[in-house]
This record gives sequence, structure tokens and C-alpha cells, in this order.
Amino acid sequence: MLKNKLIDKFADRSARVGVVGMGYVGLPLAVAFAEVGFEVVGVDVDERKVACLRRGESYIEDVPSAVLAPLVASGHLRASADYGALAAVDAISICVPTPLRKTKDPDISYIIHAAEEIAQLGSGKLIVLESTTYPGTTDEVILPRLTLNGEQVGRDFFLAFSPERIDPGRTDYTMYTTPKVIGGTTPDCLDVALALYGTVVQHPAPVSSTASAEMVKLLENTFRAVNIGLVNEVALMCDKLGLDVWEVIDAAATKPYGFMKFTPGPGLGGHCIPIDPHYLSWKLKTLNYTARFIELAAEVNGYMPEYVVGKVVDALNDVRKAVNGSRVLILGVAYKPNVSDVRESPAMDIIHLLQERGAEVAYCDPYVPDLVHEGLELKATVLSEAILESADCVVIVTNHATFDWQKVSKHARLIVDTRNALLNTSPAATVIRL
Repeated sequence: MLKNKLIDKFADRSARVGVVGMGYVGLPLAVAFAEVGFEVVGVDVDERKVACLRRGESYIEDVPSAVLAPLVASGHLRASADYGALAAVDAISICVPTPLRKTKDPDISYIIHAAEEIAQLGSGKLIVLESTTYPGTTDEVILPRLTLNGEQVGRDFFLAFSPERIDPGRTDYTMYTTPKVIGGTTPDCLDVALALYGTVVQHPAPVSSTASAEMVKLLENTFRAVNIGLVNEVALMCDKLGLDVWEVIDAAATKPYGFMKFTPGPGLGGHCIPIDPHYLSWKLKTLNYTARFIELAAEVNGYMPEYVVGKVVDALNDVRKAVNGSRVLILGVAYKPNVSDVRESPAMDIIHLLQERGAEVAYCDPYVPDLVHEGLELKATVLSEAILESADCVVIVTNHATFDWQKVSKHARLIVDTRNALLNTSPAATVIRL
């Protein structure tokens, strides 16, 4: 019986595991499987990533090369750009991107391509989708492509969805200690998926269906997007009322129950929070329902880069300078502190908007040496007293721990601080906070 055979192979680590998409989600997952003894094959269409992996060189901060290289050298982890390398594996996790189109509609073309390629490899495998998507994708999009030749799910192959919970740069919760939600197309599918993921996670969390598991991921990130949208709007309201939003939030956070602290910022970034809620909103539109909280939060969060630029313009006006021709230094372009990930970073919009107004924009970010985005090409400058003193305005977008905030507050003349990064300094400069 295939089910018992796979479960036994997962238990004794004789199974071979494939991972499609070796990015921020796929590479840590592949490493986790390899570390517990599986032979792992990672597939990615990006030849540069494949070449790096074959050399044992990591391109993701959460996976040090010192961890990756021994796994490659021992043969526990190998990489290929060819789906044919997955022909002999027993399980495949799909970790491909799921971006949004310009219209905010889901682009699941990478999922479809992966499913079609996997369908050609034959049956006898466990297939698990980890890519964030709308409820119904696993059973409505992947399943039909895997049954074209008459294979039966739960008998000839197994299908499940398990949403990734990767948070780049986080060290307090690892893949092993973070509970992992898993939903199967059939009960047997769930059992097989639990057997595989139970080897690399401490707390598997089964749910009744793949659609429920897909919805869990969207709820998690919609929760954050809506609450960030709320606190960003509170920041806008406090600005109108002449109140310090940071003081208000910190005071509210003293309540030991019924309140969870969120902080405002220059906008949303990363692959998940700015994008995932739109998958749910799109799905509900097909059912003639408007996800009002999601759309309102997206409107507020999407406005924040423009609001920050308005703060810069007003700050320069107050010192009798026009933004046109002013030198503006951006501190941090990654979407969150202490990582190099610039996906959906609000810094991109802020830089474009400032350039459109004629500002001369430079940036400092020790994690991002080069910046290429929609016609924008910049190289990072080293943070120094001279660069701070030469800037007409410094804008703190990402509060990396490596920045010397005392130096920034001492040598910059004018600062727009969107992260309250200068809270514990004594600035000589004029500081405008969000």
C-alpha cells in the first residue's frame, strides 16, 4: 500500500524529497529536510541560484553558507534547473512565487507550471503546495493536472497544502519550533503529509481540508495588514490632532489584556503582508462579496509612502528649501530591519516619488549594495559623517540595528524618522517623526 510505504520511508529517512523554488521559503525547507537525513533535490529555473547552490554558497541570510556547504558536499542536497531531476523523489514541496498582477489579481502561473511539470513525472508521490494562494487552488488547480492520466488522489498519489511561515531574519522561532498547518485533499493525504513534515517541525497542526489551510495563511497576513492599516491611520489622525502617536501606542500597550501592539511605518513590505490579503479579496469578488476591511487597509497602507514624502517636502519648506534639487538620503531600503529583502519595500515608492519631485536621492543600506527597480539603478553609499552633513534631509525608512543612530542624530541637519529609530538619542538635528 503506497500510503504505508511512503510513511515508512519518511520515518527511516530513506525517502528522497524534492523542493521546487529555492528562494526565501524553498531553500530553508530544503536545508531542514537535508539536515534530518533526507536526500534532497532543489529545482529552480534561475540558473544563478542553481550555480550558487552547487558551490555550497547561500544567497539568503537565514541559511548560512557554513550550514549549506556541508549538506551539498555530502550529497544530501543538490540543485538542478531541470524538473527531470525530481523523477525519482518520493515527495515534492512547491515553493514558487505567487505575485500580483498590476490589476491586483493573483498570478498563479508559477504554480500551474510547476503542477504541469510534476504531472509528467509519474505518480507515487506526495505533492505539497506551500506557496500562498487563494482558497481552492490546491484542489481546483493542481489536482486536475495530476489526474489527467486517470490517477486517483489518495491512492496513486497524495496532495496537501501547508502554508509557509518564513519570517526573514527571525531567530526566536525556527522552522522546527513554529507550528505548521497542514491540510490534505483526503484523510490519507493528510496522514502522509503529517508523516513527512513531522520530521522537520515540532508541532504539525492538521486542519480538515486544503482550502482551510489556504485560508489560514490568508487570515494570518490579513490580520497583520488590517492592524497595520489601523495603526497607520491612527498615526495620520494623531498628526491632525497634534498628538505623538508613539506615546499613544506605548501607553495603550500597558494594558495587559485586550490590546496587541502594532506600530506605524512608511508602508508595507515583503512578499506576504502587502500581497496575500489581495488573494482573499480577489477570491471573494468572484463570489460577489467585497472584503471591505482588506480594501480599506490596502488603501491606507498604500498611501503611507506618499505621506512620508509629504513630510519630507514640508520639512524642507520649513527650512526654506525646495525638494527640487535637494539632496535626500534614505537610510534603509530593505522592507524590514536586518535583512536584504527589498520585495515590495515602501522605500522604492518613496525614492521614485522624491525623484519625480526633482530630489537628488542617495541611500545607505549595509544589506543592499545595489538597488534596481523599475528603471531605478542606485548603489549604496557608506554611512559617514560627511554624507550625513551633506544631505538636506535624511529619511529613516528601515531601522537596521547596524546603523549608528547617535551618529545620525548628531550629524544630520534635518531628519524624517518613520520608525521612531531616534527614540533613545539626543538629536542636534530637527527631527520630524511619523
